[in-house]
Amino acid sequence: MSETDDLDESLRRTDPDRWLASRFIADPRMRADVVALYGYDNELGRAPRVASNPLLGEIRLTWWREALDEIFEDRRVRSHPVALALARAARERGLERAPLEAMIDARYRELDPSPLARSEARRLAEGAAGAAASLAAQVLGARTEAARFAARDWAALWSLSLLLLAGRVRAEDADLARSAARAGLDEARTAERGLLPVTAFPAVAQATLADAYLRGRRPSELTKRMRITWAVARGRI
Repeated sequence: MSETDDLDESLRRTDPDRWLASRFIADPRMRADVVALYGYDNELGRAPRVASNPLLGEIRLTWWREALDEIFEDRRVRSHPVALALARAARERGLERAPLEAMIDARYRELDPSPLARSEARRLAEGAAGAAASLAAQVLGARTEAARFAARDWAALWSLSLLLLAGRVRAEDADLARSAARAGLDEARTAERGLLPVTAFPAVAQATLADAYLRGRRPSELTKRMRITWAVARGRI
């Protein structure tokens, strides 16, 4: 099994929503680059979860900041499958460092295990999964700022719905956060058709599952496949 296949299989196991959406990327090289971005986002998300204390979590995030140094200073990149795949994607697609570094910054709040305030949950969703979707959309041909912002916002709704489903948002803020997310979904579904290029829509197709998560439901894999397939066919989340 190749390194690309390994990363793809890892995403399938740990991040099935985005893995399913990525199946609709026809070009294998583009798909691999998007998988690399999601792998990077997931590695950053692991830092607070696997560290036994905040300091160790911060060290893990610093490790990834140093990996970005290597990637963008055209140095030899450390031998980590996600770092190597990210380096290839960044260099081949002309990705900028700033949004990738901002994804690291977004994860620092998670070093504190206390529940998130509504504003914190929104910032985390936008800064992590939202930023990854914006970069993925760029890889997939989204050239306008409006398209990349839409990708960020729509993917953030999916991420926020998962934070709510997992009970990560403060109880006193959860209802307001849920209402705001539903309003955001309504806006996204009435957005101008063609805002995102057809080729870039897989970067946000997972957002079609947010409604179920906001209702406290966990759809089966078959249901997820059907909903994502329908969303891609319509070009609507």
